[in-house]
Amino acid sequence: MIVPVYRNAEYVPQLIAEFSGISAIAAERFQMPMEFVFVVDGSPDDSFELLKAALPQAPFRSQLLLHARNFGAFAAVRTGLRAAQGDYFAVINADLQEPPELLLRFLDRLVNDDMDIAVGVREGRHDPGLSRLAATMFWAFYRRFIMRDIPRGGVDVFGCNRRIRDELMMLEEANSSLVGLVYWLGFRRCEVPFERRARVHGKSGWTLSKKINYFLDSVFAFTDLPIRMFTIMGALGFAFAGCLAIFVIVMRLSGQIEAAGYTTTILVITFFGALNTLGLGFLGSYAWRSYENTKKRPLALVRTARSFDGGSDTTSDLLYSGRRP
Repeated sequence: MIVPVYRNAEYVPQLIAEFSGISAIAAERFQMPMEFVFVVDGSPDDSFELLKAALPQAPFRSQLLLHARNFGAFAAVRTGLRAAQGDYFAVINADLQEPPELLLRFLDRLVNDDMDIAVGVREGRHDPGLSRLAATMFWAFYRRFIMRDIPRGGVDVFGCNRRIRDELMMLEEANSSLVGLVYWLGFRRCEVPFERRARVHGKSGWTLSKKINYFLDSVFAFTDLPIRMFTIMGALGFAFAGCLAIFVIVMRLSGQIEAAGYTTTILVITFFGALNTLGLGFLGSYAWRSYENTKKRPLALVRTARSFDGGSDTTSDLLYSGRRP
């Protein structure tokens, strides 16, 4: 189980308690142990210190990884997926707004129904009204223009088997959407509905700027919509310019005007200038993302890695060998 952590210090006791119960149920129901991989993504609070103190006494196997700085949730999930061991993998957020019981439902579908991917689909959410409205608009746009298979409520968490994990690890894209990549892969996929919990502590680190970046990465990584929009606008612009030219010529030949008007000239120059600027912006976004993907830089760097055997004080430092976590 991959758990990205950022500004979640208040949740550490609850995380340990709820994951202990989930681990015990999984061992009894599926006869397989659970490993929890906590990836602290350069969190400025004491999340890492609290987890380092609590995990040695936890009754489940765990790993604790600390990024050298804040690389983002997508990089944290990739780090956890690369470090995790097992036949099945799942992602859950450390703020516990997704109920941990969802992990068992993922595992049930993956093991018993022989699915490759299980995605958590929100049927309801106890978020502020403005946040719900923004999320609804975002996922509606996502479904309409980017990926039609995405559920209406969106996807934040998922589970998969080892084959899918390995395929995701080979997709080393610096600017992309993890959810988009999961759906892009295809394979046998099922949906697991759940009710999103209200946030108990603190404020979400999912700021407006991060949402905008995620939105842009999703658009430019999975669709040519901006290019098609630019093409359509260019075609409409040419049609408008042609009609305007015919109108001016007719007016000129009929003697109703002596010369092309200053206002018309300014409008035409402004229109095509703005169109060219918009087109360069769209094309530049694609060029920049292509350039970023050619760098082959690691998406994140792990500063510290520890492994804990559940129920003992034994810990071991790991030499993390992943070049591109």
